Amino acid sequence: MDSRERARVGFVGILTLAVALVVAALPPIPQPQWYHAFADQRAWFGIPHFLDVASNVFFLVLGAAGLWQLASGRLVLVDPRERWPWGVFFLGIAATGITSACYHWAPDNAGLFWDRLTMATAFMGWLAAHLAERIGARAGLALLPALLLLGPGSVVYWSFTEAVGVGDLRPYGFMHFYPALLVPLLLWLFPPRYTRAGDVLVVLTLYATALAAEWLDRPLFTLSGTLSGHTLKHGLAAFAVYWALRMLRQRRPVSDEKRLMAG
Repeated sequence: MDSRERARVGFVGILTLAVALVVAALPPIPQPQWYHAFADQRAWFGIPHFLDVASNVFFLVLGAAGLWQLASGRLVLVDPRERWPWGVFFLGIAATGITSACYHWAPDNAGLFWDRLTMATAFMGWLAAHLAERIGARAGLALLPALLLLGPGSVVYWSFTEAVGVGDLRPYGFMHFYPALLVPLLLWLFPPRYTRAGDVLVVLTLYATALAAEWLDRPLFTLSGTLSGHTLKHGLAAFAVYWALRMLRQRRPVSDEKRLMAG
């Protein structure tokens, strides 16, 4: 790592600390209980909130497909160690397919805890994978245990604060949303190791659209009469996972010469 790259790493570290301090200065943010009242309350085949429950099958299938691709050696990796953060990502996605389905069967804070725990695991795998690709495999692997402590730990913290009557979503919000800002910054600051870097921005755009659909849960359900915003969120988020897997299958390593020119 040359002096320019060290300066960029230092900038990322300082920015991360600054954003964390700003979030810490905010007042505690409790979990609003209206969040559990999803628009689509229809039960089909004896399953309550059927579409919100059933739409999670996409996460289970795509997460399992990603793990199979990694295990079969079908994905091109410059450094074999890069399979570990991607494995955490796809494992978290597959587990989310189960925990999210259970949560939507009977929505409450207890179920939401497990849903967020597996999602946080996937987010941290995603972030570590890009740290490994852009900064270096050693950095990504070294930070992965810390990220797996901080990400799911933020969910444990939220659950604990809810239990004692002072619910606080700030750490979870930081660990959830900050990677979506940090990954594009890594793409800008550090040279690519693989082709198809633009696919990362497609994944992030799809996920941002999924979050927007979640906030429009009831208006979209009222408008369509069939599909709620939250069900659409599951579909869009699953499509983002599919696009990430597609990227991994189609990308190719960038030569060292081209990397230096890009940097």
